[in-house]
Amino acid sequence: MDRLVTPFRAVESKLDKNGPLSASTVRWGLLAMAVGVTLAVLITMFMSNGFDSNRVKAHAPGGAEPTGAVAGTAFGTAKEGDCLTWSKPGGADLKKVDCSSKHMFEVTAVVDLSKYPGKEFGPGSVYPDSLRFTELRDEHCVSASQVYFDGKLDPRGKFDIGVIQPGKDGWKAGERSLRCGVQVKTTSGEAVVPSLGSVRNVNQSKVYDTGTCIGIKNGLPTGEPVDCTQPHAYEMMSTVDLGTHFNGGPPSKDDQDKFMSEQCAKDSADFLGSPNTVLDKTLTVFFDYVDARSWLVGSRSLNCMIGKGNDQGFSSITGSAKGDIQIDGQAPVPPPNSGRFTPAPLPGAAPPVMPQPR
Repeated sequence: MDRLVTPFRAVESKLDKNGPLSASTVRWGLLAMAVGVTLAVLITMFMSNGFDSNRVKAHAPGGAEPTGAVAGTAFGTAKEGDCLTWSKPGGADLKKVDCSSKHMFEVTAVVDLSKYPGKEFGPGSVYPDSLRFTELRDEHCVSASQVYFDGKLDPRGKFDIGVIQPGKDGWKAGERSLRCGVQVKTTSGEAVVPSLGSVRNVNQSKVYDTGTCIGIKNGLPTGEPVDCTQPHAYEMMSTVDLGTHFNGGPPSKDDQDKFMSEQCAKDSADFLGSPNTVLDKTLTVFFDYVDARSWLVGSRSLNCMIGKGNDQGFSSITGSAKGDIQIDGQAPVPPPNSGRFTPAPLPGAAPPVMPQPR
C-alpha cells in the first residue's frame, strides 16, 4: 500500500520546499491517489485467487479498534451505505437508522469470511480474538473504505475506519460476515461519537461547532464533546474555512499560521466580547493546520480554540470562556495593568501536548 501514500508524500515534500502548490500539481496528486487506490484493490484481488465479487481485499496499517456486536437482523441485513447505531455495550441493541439521524457507524463494505481460504473461519471454527479482528479490519476495510470515498478519505480527518463483527453468539450460530465502515471516535479510542449525515456528504475536517467544549483526562483532551460546565481542555470559538482565503494547491504551514493567527485574534474578540478577555482570564488562543494530504481530498476547515496549557499538557477548565471560569479549581487572576499585552494566537496547538496536527 506504499503506492497509495507515495503521491501524498511527494506532494508534501514539494510543499515543504516550495510553498503553495500549483493547480497542475494538485491535479496530479489527486489522479495519482485515485490510480493508487484502484491498483491496490486490483492487485490484492488478483493475489487472493482472482476476481471474486463477494471479496474485498486490501491491506494498510492502523485505524480504530474493532467493535463487537451480537449478530441479529440489523447486522445480518446491513449493506454498503447503511447507517447503524447502538447504545448498549457490545452493540447488543444494534439497529439500522437513516443516515440523516444520529448514528455511530456507516457501512462501507460487507466481508464474507466463509469465502476465506483454508479452514480458519469454517463451520465450528474458534471465535477469533480481538487482534485477529483488527488484522481482518486492516486487510479488508481500509481499501474498501477508500473505494467507498472514491479515494478521498481524509487520512487525518474526523473519521476512523472500523469493523463490526458478529460477536460470540453470532459466530457460534454460524455468522461469518463482517461490516466494514467509518465512525468518529474519541482521541483515546475508547468511545464512538455520534455523527449526522452520510460521510460522503459531510465535511471530513476534524472540527466542532462553535461553543463546543472538549473533555479532559489526565491533562489531555479526550476528543469527546462535553458540557462546558464540566472539566474540559478547550472550547471552540469559531470554524474557519481556509478555502475562502487560499486558492489552488495546499498553502504552506507558515502561510496558514499567519492567516489563522490574525483570524483567531479577531474571532476571540468577537466570541469573548472584548480583545482583553483572553489576557484577563489568563487563557491562550490556538489553532491547528491542514496538511497537504487532507487538503488534496477536500478538507479546508480549522477551529479557533481557547484553553490554557501547562507543563503536563492542559489545565482543566470549568465554565465557558464567555462567562465565569475556573482553571484547575481556581478563579483566574488578571495580570497587572502595567506592561500587560495580549499575546498573539499560537499556531500548531501551543500547549506542550496536543492531538496530532492535521
